[in-house]
Amino acid sequence: MDAGEASLETWKEILLNSKTILWNGPVGVFEMPTFAKGTLKIAEILAQATEAGAYSLVGGGDSVAAVTQMGYAKKVSYVSTGGGAMLEALEGKELPGIAAIRE
Repeated sequence: MDAGEASLETWKEILLNSKTILWNGPVGVFEMPTFAKGTLKIAEILAQATEAGAYSLVGGGDSVAAVTQMGYAKKVSYVSTGGGAMLEALEGKELPGIAAIRE
């Protein structure tokens, strides 16, 4: 229901050495304080990485709720409530709403 210390340390090393970071989905049941530690730690790491020059994009309703609730929404590069649509756009799929606008 939450990420463990070893996973968080591994992710921290990877994230702090990344230039572009896409986060879609909390790493625990952050709505329950007992299981919010992993999600909070990832938010902290993303803020550190962003401050060091990485581009960080947080996408999806739950992820946006987490970074907003934890006070990190303004410490990342971009926040997008469109999680699934964002992932599909990054995959190169044409989104129906965008297709309709183009027509």
